[in-house]
Formats: sequence, structure tokens, C-alpha cells
Amino acid sequence: MTAEDRYGEVVRAFLGQPAVSQEGRGFGSSGLKVRGSIFAMLSSSGCFVVKLPRQRVDELVASGDGDRFDPGHGRLMKEWLALRPTSSLDWISLAREAMEFVGSRSR
Repeated sequence: MTAEDRYGEVVRAFLGQPAVSQEGRGFGSSGLKVRGSIFAMLSSSGCFVVKLPRQRVDELVASGDGDRFDPGHGRLMKEWLALRPTSSLDWISLAREAMEFVGSRSR
């Protein structure tokens, strides 16, 4: 399954939920948003990217399951995790975690 296919499953799982949308662009990508803030997206390099608490990102990076997201200017984002298309982690579960995290902080 391609990264686009996997991301499509994530989009289908979340669109239609209250306060979730997919409009506009951020980091050069069309991402899933909760109350206007991006919580999950597919990067231009085909990585699945989610916004999670820094400690959770640190944990997943340390386990080798992902990398800190670099939006292209060489500065790694502390609260953004990038997963390779071949990642065995459950993208929908991570997106749910991200939606809850971002939703609890948004406007």
C-alpha cells in the first residue's frame, strides 16, 4: 500500500467528525485540521506527519519508529513526528492521538 493510500484511509476516518476539516495548506501540504490547526498530513516526501506532545515524539524517535519532522529549512520540529511510508505503526491511531492533542490546545 502506498503512502497516499494509507493517508487516504486516515482522511476517510476523520473527515466528517466535528471540528475536523481538510482545507488550505500548511508546510506545503494539505493536512487534516481540528478547529483550524493541522494535526496530520502527508509531506511532499511521502512521510506521514503528526503533531504530538514533545515527550511522545521523543519516545517514538528513540524507539526508531519515526523522525522529527523537518519542513525543509533544516530546523527539526519538536512536536512533529514524521513516519516513513513503510512504517508499521497504525497511522489512524497516531492521527487520533494528534487530533486530541491539537484539539485540546486549539483556539
